[in-house]
Amino acid sequence: MAQVDRRAFIAGSVAALAGVSATGCATQKASASERKSRRPNRIAVATYSFWQFKDDRKMPIEQCIDEAARMGFDAVDILLRQIEGEENVDNAYLQKLKRHALINGLDLCSLSTHQGFVLSDAAKRQENIDKTIKQIEVAYRLGVPIVRLNTGRWGTSGSFDELMANRGIEPVLPGYTEEDGFKWVIDSIEKCLPKAEECGVILGLENHWGLARTPEGLLRIVNAIKSPWLQVLLDTGNFLEDPYDKLEMCAPQTVFMQAKTYYGGGLWYTLDLDYERIGRIMKKHNYQGYVSLEFEGNEDWHTAIPKGLALLRKAFG
Repeated sequence: MAQVDRRAFIAGSVAALAGVSATGCATQKASASERKSRRPNRIAVATYSFWQFKDDRKMPIEQCIDEAARMGFDAVDILLRQIEGEENVDNAYLQKLKRHALINGLDLCSLSTHQGFVLSDAAKRQENIDKTIKQIEVAYRLGVPIVRLNTGRWGTSGSFDELMANRGIEPVLPGYTEEDGFKWVIDSIEKCLPKAEECGVILGLENHWGLARTPEGLLRIVNAIKSPWLQVLLDTGNFLEDPYDKLEMCAPQTVFMQAKTYYGGGLWYTLDLDYERIGRIMKKHNYQGYVSLEFEGNEDWHTAIPKGLALLRKAFG
C-alpha cells in the first residue's frame, strides 16, 4: 500500500474545504440578493386620494394620517396644496404633522408640489424656482426624502378639463418651440438642485403632462441634468396609450411610484391597468421604493381606498 504524503493530504483537504466554503458563501450571497429583490414595496397613500380637489371634502393632513393608519398603510404621500399656506406654512405645524405621523407608525414619504417652468417670461420662471426651493425646505423640515416636481405646461389649454379632453396634448405657445421649453425647464431645475442636495431631498420629476407627458420628454430632462438629486417619479396613470412599454422605459431611473386606481369610474378618464404586470416590470428593474396609491375615481373613498391597498399589496408584495 502506497504511503500517503502527509503534507499533500493536508494541502488537498484545506483546498477542498476552501472550495466548499467559497461555494457556500456564493450561495449565501445569491440567496441574500434574491431575498433583497423580493422584499415587498412599502405602500403609501396620497392625501389627494381623500380630497381629489373637491372643495366640499378637503381633508386636513392629520385626518388623512389617521385614516391611513386605520386602513393599514405604511406611509403617507402629502399633497402640499392640502396644507394651509403651502410653502409658506408655519414650521410649528410641520413639526406637529411629523409627530402625528410618527405616533401612528407611518412614514412621510413624499411631498407632491406644483410649479411650472414652461414660461417664456424669465421673471416668472424665477418665481417658480424660488417657490420650489421653499418647497424643498418644507420637505426637509418634515423629514420627507422626495419632492414631486412638474415641468409645467404651455398654458394654451383653456382649462384642465380641456387638457384632459385632448389626452394631455396642448399646442406650443405661439412664437416658441418645444426646444425653448426644454431649455427653460432644464435651466430652472438645475437652479433648484443645490438646495435639494443641501437638504438631502431628491426631486422626482413626474410624467405629469407638459414636457414630461411622454417617456422620451421625461428622460430627456433627467438625462440632460444627470444628477443623483433628480430622478423619475413615475405615475402609472399618466401614460394614456400603451402604458406598459413606457413605464418600463422609465423604471430604471424611478425613485418613487404613484399608482392610480379608478373605482367607480375615473374623474377624467379610466385606465384598465394590470398591476400584476406593472409589479413584474418594477421587480425586474429591482425597484425597492414606495408605491403610493392615488385614488382618482368616483366611488366613495371609504371603500375604494382599501380596495386599492389590497390590489397594491398583492402586486408589489
